[in-house]
Amino acid sequence: MKTRDLVKIGLFAILTAIGAYISIPFFYVPFTLQIVFTILSGILLGAKNALYSQIVYLLLGLIGLPVFSGGTGGIQTVLKPSFGYIIGFIFGAFIIGKIIEQYKNLNIINVFLATIVGLMVIYLFGVTYLYIILNLYMQKQTTLFWVLKNGFLIFLPVDMLKCFIATVIGIKLKKHI
Repeated sequence: MKTRDLVKIGLFAILTAIGAYISIPFFYVPFTLQIVFTILSGILLGAKNALYSQIVYLLLGLIGLPVFSGGTGGIQTVLKPSFGYIIGFIFGAFIIGKIIEQYKNLNIINVFLATIVGLMVIYLFGVTYLYIILNLYMQKQTTLFWVLKNGFLIFLPVDMLKCFIATVIGIKLKKHI
């Protein structure tokens, strides 16, 4: 791995942390800009390095640095209902990068579709974890419908907009990186 790759990996880990600080609290899962930087890591770094950037972000938070939404960090954050989305960032960034690596010519449609697939992967991890933590750990006895509504459907329109913004920015930056 080249020094340039390490710098990009670290940069996107830090950008994802910055995105966590731009946050609007909402039930158990806040609105943040983390997804924008996760998506951009997939577009700009490729699958492997995007995966690494999100793993670094996760590890920074787990060792106690306050890089998660709300300025939290530490091993105890694995018990937060929103932690599954952070796990999803790792796989979502990887999938976006993997899909984009398959294209020779990037255009707004294929990059946007790749970001949507990555977003669905993030939701898969996030909503599943939300359901498990609320029901098994917190004993909230929430329904699957409630979790889908409050962990997925409410966020979908805003996150689709974030995907589009990241697509446009990513395509422009990809030409220069």
